[in-house]
Amino acid sequence: MSAILECKGLTKAFGANLALEGVTFSIEPGRIIGLLGPNGSGKTTLIKLANELLVPTAGEILIDGMKPGIETKKIVSYLPDRTYFDERMRVRDCVSLFADFYADFDIAKAEDMLGSLGVNADVLFKTLSKGTKEKVQLALVMSRAAKLYLLDEPIGGVDPAAREFIMSTILRNYNEEGTVLISTHLIYDIEKILDDVIFLDRGHIMRVQSVDDIREKEGKSVDELFREVFRC
Repeated sequence: MSAILECKGLTKAFGANLALEGVTFSIEPGRIIGLLGPNGSGKTTLIKLANELLVPTAGEILIDGMKPGIETKKIVSYLPDRTYFDERMRVRDCVSLFADFYADFDIAKAEDMLGSLGVNADVLFKTLSKGTKEKVQLALVMSRAAKLYLLDEPIGGVDPAAREFIMSTILRNYNEEGTVLISTHLIYDIEKILDDVIFLDRGHIMRVQSVDDIREKEGKSVDELFREVFRC
């Protein structure tokens, strides 16, 4: 089975600052993976490289065997760490925008998720609360039948109750043949849905391991191991 995401000696520098250095790992299809690390560890940089928003300084990153570009955008569904819709757009305009851009976008699924949120599709995006904006954006991202979902801090700016909704939304709605990579530093809230973890710190891979392996061989939760590795 070929990797859906593969990094080989991936390095990204911003001037004299190395955001990533020599990062090497691969992810198999059909898994939910936590990209875990403290703030500033390089998580967002890695995800932006996978979306061709940045280009590597050295090494390479491959999506389904391809360098990030037009073809990979067809199979990658990306949730950035901030909202990006024009505040003057109505929610239904956001839905239409996704439908126009992505052939794998399921309008009925998006409308169903928005209905479960109690969001009126005719309201302006700017009238929604910060948490609801993030939920709307997640609902649209998860309404694609993508091969790879890249979610950057999907629970970072919402309250605990909203985190539960977001976790259940991810589990219920992703393409089961696809792969989900979730970047976060909030381990406790997310570890119950993870199959594997990648620990990243100051641009370096600290550990790549299955969650079952952590629990069975080390007798720890992912959160406990994270705190131990990073001395939180």
